[in-house]
Amino acid sequence: MSDTSDDLAPGGGHELAEPLRRAIGERYLTYALSTIMNRALPDARDGLKPVHRRILYAMRELRLASDGGFRKSAKISGDVMGNYHPHGDAAIYDAMARLAQDFNVRYPLVDGQGNFGNIDGDNPAAPRYTEARMTAAAEALLEGLSEDAVDFRPNYDGTLSEPVVLPAAFPNLLANGAAGIAVGMATNIPPHNIAELVDACRHLIAHPDARDDTLLKYVPGPDFPTGGVIVEPPESIAESYRTGRGSFRLRCKWETEDLGRGQWQIVVTEIPYQVQKSRLVERIAELIQSRKLPILADVRDESADDIRLILEPRSRNVEPGVLMEMLFRNCELELRFSLNMNVLIDGVTPKVCSLREVLRAFLDHRREVLLRRSRHRLGKIDHRLEVLEGFILAFLNLDRVIDIIRYDEDPRAALMREDWSRSHPRARDEADYVPPEPAAVLSLSEVQADAILNMRLRSLRRLEELELRREQESLMAERAALEDLLGDPALQWTHISEQLKEVRRQFGPDSPGGARRTRFAEAEEAREVPIEAMIEREPVTIVCSRMGWIRAMSGHIDLDRELKYRDGDGPGFVFHAETTDRLLVFGSNGRFYTLGAANLPGGRGLGEPLRLMVDLPNEAMIVALFTHVPGRRLLLASSAGNGFVVPENEVVAQTRAGKQVLNLGDAASAVICRPLKSGDDHVAVVSRNSRFLVFPLAELPEMTRGKGVRLQKYNMARGKQGTFELDGGLSDIATFAWEAGLDWPMGGGRRRHERDLTDWLGKRGSVGKRPPHGFPRDNRFDRPIDP
Repeated sequence: MSDTSDDLAPGGGHELAEPLRRAIGERYLTYALSTIMNRALPDARDGLKPVHRRILYAMRELRLASDGGFRKSAKISGDVMGNYHPHGDAAIYDAMARLAQDFNVRYPLVDGQGNFGNIDGDNPAAPRYTEARMTAAAEALLEGLSEDAVDFRPNYDGTLSEPVVLPAAFPNLLANGAAGIAVGMATNIPPHNIAELVDACRHLIAHPDARDDTLLKYVPGPDFPTGGVIVEPPESIAESYRTGRGSFRLRCKWETEDLGRGQWQIVVTEIPYQVQKSRLVERIAELIQSRKLPILADVRDESADDIRLILEPRSRNVEPGVLMEMLFRNCELELRFSLNMNVLIDGVTPKVCSLREVLRAFLDHRREVLLRRSRHRLGKIDHRLEVLEGFILAFLNLDRVIDIIRYDEDPRAALMREDWSRSHPRARDEADYVPPEPAAVLSLSEVQADAILNMRLRSLRRLEELELRREQESLMAERAALEDLLGDPALQWTHISEQLKEVRRQFGPDSPGGARRTRFAEAEEAREVPIEAMIEREPVTIVCSRMGWIRAMSGHIDLDRELKYRDGDGPGFVFHAETTDRLLVFGSNGRFYTLGAANLPGGRGLGEPLRLMVDLPNEAMIVALFTHVPGRRLLLASSAGNGFVVPENEVVAQTRAGKQVLNLGDAASAVICRPLKSGDDHVAVVSRNSRFLVFPLAELPEMTRGKGVRLQKYNMARGKQGTFELDGGLSDIATFAWEAGLDWPMGGGRRRHERDLTDWLGKRGSVGKRPPHGFPRDNRFDRPIDP
């Protein structure tokens, strides 16, 4: 399709044909730029997005000063929508409500009256029920708006005008932070303390080449409205501010409250920024309910106007620090707040800025505001001086002025035509009178003539003339000072520094809410919290049925005691353990799974399926279940006769999915998991086709994962329909000390002990011989795993 061809439309007009790719690209680019500049990213100069800027400007137009009355929020959002922001009123009201929430905004810009939401996550009341006005901080952002401090542009329909940016007496971008998601970019800036920002700005004024690391002496980090404790290392904080990207670890503030008699509880008084308290409490309650925090007994919310969360430990023997470390890992009592200082420079260019670049953009804006306000004031002074010169001239020729006004048909034109240099009857009698040059013509301007005609009669008194002369002298002195200011950059920066000093006095540590709320601390090194420290140590008996229904019965019961199982089910594994033990499950798929004994269901019922606790497939069988003994070694083997030794510490799984340790072939399955006892130096292997082999344990490699080596050789036999299968396969394994010999059960409760196994000693991987006399017909050593 041609880029420039015009086709005749059915209606008689012309349509421009262009490739679909170009059409979509141009329109999407327009949308992306609109989102970036008009919705998502804040301006580096005043730290506001257009909707926030329009809200404050509309409140100013409604004269909602911080010391004045309130107006309905519906009126404010309606004016903003109708005059400046043609979007949904719900979005406007939500933005305005957030500016009034002291738990979201460090220095609120809207003073709300009514329900504006809370830290629990409850929404504000409808706009018809709430009222609002500006705060002193908002007025500081708008200061100088009527003095031509910034540019204005037409509103969306061209009937009104709105400011492009606010004058901003303090660095609001960092003071209140910002967050937004645009097209292909986002921003997330935490709040900071105004006093610290002002100190950094003043240092940057005094030392324009200051580095970011130097500015961190004044701005050590964010200052969140909800307080909390920052535990990020200083090096990481410095790197974040240097690059404009990073994150901060933020924790709650807590303390231990002594209840007497050895009892204690933890009181959380500050929670991390933007965490909803109600959801936090629900999350902690879920952890207690699911037994993921067995060390914690209860959580209560005793908050009123302040935050007070009570955490009760299950045991008073637990250290408070250990309990809090567990909570930090599992809930939002600790979070990581991302920093992405992606802002609009000069309201146009998005850029990820460092701390220095953001402060420099603000200071450059303040200088431009100062110059514009100074020029505006200079123009006002020149206009007033022109009027005062006319007033003084009228007083010097008062009789002539009255005569012209009284008798002339057009007094305004007559006043402007009159040459006032020829006659000054009153002035000649004055001691300080200086006659004008003969060639000079002294006439009144249009502005002066209008001012004289609009002057009140009461102003014709002698005292008023003296006041005019004093005002003229004062304005001349101010004008000279402004000209000096406009011509001297050093004087301009000094003036800006003094303005910032006044801002610090107004919003600094001595003002209400101005003191730093977020503290800094050094996080302790992450340590593995022992289960013994989290759980009361109690004896239990682990019972797992043949079909995988598991339970933990209180106390150490008789292992030969008859237990109840579901219909069609029977005994599988029964052994003694402690509530602090971890249990290892070895499946026929070669994976190990880990369970906590304290997390198992009680023994009053018939248990729960083990497959609901770990991701053990339905087709996989439970080969072994036993307590974990750190430092022990295990002998693993598959039905194909391959195996190896693995350290037990290496098979502990951290997730429900388990840990693959024994790799299997297509037709093989895991069948053996035997713990090695101290002193064992030989391995006895028996196959399903009754072949017995003994070889040294040293011939088995120690691995952490793999298929292993061949333990015993099996021949292939022809099966049905021409298939081949193993003639035999591994049946059982036993390890023993060569000097002690090996024993196995016989009928009638008797056991046979064989000390000399030299006849069956061979090389690993060989076939073996017929078993010793009296060996069980099921080819099993019948040696249960010692838990």
